[in-house]
Amino acid sequence: MRLTTASRYEAGIGELQRRQQALGEAQQRLVSGKRVERASDDPVAAARAERASASLAISTASLRALDASRTHLTLSESTLGQSAELLQQARDLVVNAGNGAYTDAERATLGDSLRGLREQLLNLANRGDGNGSYLFGGQGSAGEPFVEGAGGVSYRGTPGDTQLAVGEARLTSAVDGDRTWTAVPDRGGATINVFDALAAMADALQTPGRSSATIAASNTEALRVIDRVLVQQGRERSAAGEALNRLEGIESRLGQQQLDAQQVQSDATDLDMVAAISDFQNQQTGYNAALQAYAQVQRLSLFDYLKG
Repeated sequence: MRLTTASRYEAGIGELQRRQQALGEAQQRLVSGKRVERASDDPVAAARAERASASLAISTASLRALDASRTHLTLSESTLGQSAELLQQARDLVVNAGNGAYTDAERATLGDSLRGLREQLLNLANRGDGNGSYLFGGQGSAGEPFVEGAGGVSYRGTPGDTQLAVGEARLTSAVDGDRTWTAVPDRGGATINVFDALAAMADALQTPGRSSATIAASNTEALRVIDRVLVQQGRERSAAGEALNRLEGIESRLGQQQLDAQQVQSDATDLDMVAAISDFQNQQTGYNAALQAYAQVQRLSLFDYLKG
């Protein structure tokens, strides 16, 4: 009889501990809101959640990179728009300089205005993107990409477009500054340095004693150069706009992938609160029943002790 009571006592302790653990786990699930907290809880669901987490991390990182590229391209496109306005003003000055009634002094004043526009253009070309880089640094620039020297303005950036890889897609994320400002493609394989060309135009306007024919020829060439630069920068601006449009499409796709991954992760690990509350209540009922059974065994054990 004592052996039977001892066995029931041990069984009661074991059942009570099992019920207590199950109740604690149910309570923890309610607190965390997670059905799967460890791989052992549900290996299949845990694997799905891990794959979704990896996909979510990739999408999030890609979206951050796209956001930085969008800022860079938006500023580049805007800056090229401002450049077009300044170049148009330069063109108007050159057209005015062709007026046969202008004196050398009046053309010299136009030359000063042209130098002022050149300085503004140089400031635009060296504009930063707000993140420690330069809009027209190409593939990289340790400092301002355009530097004024004794021989004119030189490019210190790394020529070429910067490409951003997003999955299988490759997206232009920065404009080639050299091709836009200091190596503008021209006829016969030649290139135009915007700043040096404008400086030469200003020098010509401030050279006294030129003949009408010389002035006309000089102005015609100056207008051709400015128009060529306007065309090239217009292409670069359009390319930036197209890249922005592509970026929006890729960003939308990545955003959907992010939402899908979050949904898969949620489906795999999140708790059904209604079912969880019901389970907790059942576990609590079971625990209370086990506690009552254990109390009865204890009373039997005490009775046997007193009988002995």
